[in-house]
Amino acid sequence: MQTDKTNNLQAPAAASSFTEIFNQYQERFILFANSYVRNQAVAEDICMEAMLIYWEKRDSLQPGTNIPAYILTIVKNRALNHLQHMHVRLEVEDRIMDHASRELNLRISTLEACNPSDLFSTEIQEIIHDTIRTFPHQTQKVFMMSRFENLTNREIAEKLGLSIKSVEFHITKGLKVLRTNLKDYLPSWVLLVI
Repeated sequence: MQTDKTNNLQAPAAASSFTEIFNQYQERFILFANSYVRNQAVAEDICMEAMLIYWEKRDSLQPGTNIPAYILTIVKNRALNHLQHMHVRLEVEDRIMDHASRELNLRISTLEACNPSDLFSTEIQEIIHDTIRTFPHQTQKVFMMSRFENLTNREIAEKLGLSIKSVEFHITKGLKVLRTNLKDYLPSWVLLVI
């Protein structure tokens, strides 16, 4: 007849209480879980969940069930679920990083291939001048003074007898049309500048 502690913890045993099992095996279960998940807090959570699952199902266990082995199986399965979840998360993070890396490489190669003189090619200059010609007279006048004569908004307002807000309105209106007309020709950062 064996008298070791494992046999004393077979289910359903009225003498076995949650506290006895918890106190006797908690540290070993946590060590086991932590050896795999490598996170003390996660290991403790896994072990507490396993103990609670055992306690909720204790009445439905077969007589002679090895309680510590039963709880350790739950710990093992919870740790395995945690590691599999981590694995999936890391794969997703790797894909995101890979995508970000490709996108960064594309920006680097685009910038390396960028020739500033191309940004001011004849075709683009023609689009700019044609677009400005379509502006209403006042917008055209304000825009030309701002962009080609390099006058400040205040100077334009004084010369044309307009308010500064009105000058800002005409410039904003002109820039909006230009951005639309140049969207296929210039990189987005240049469109922000003009």
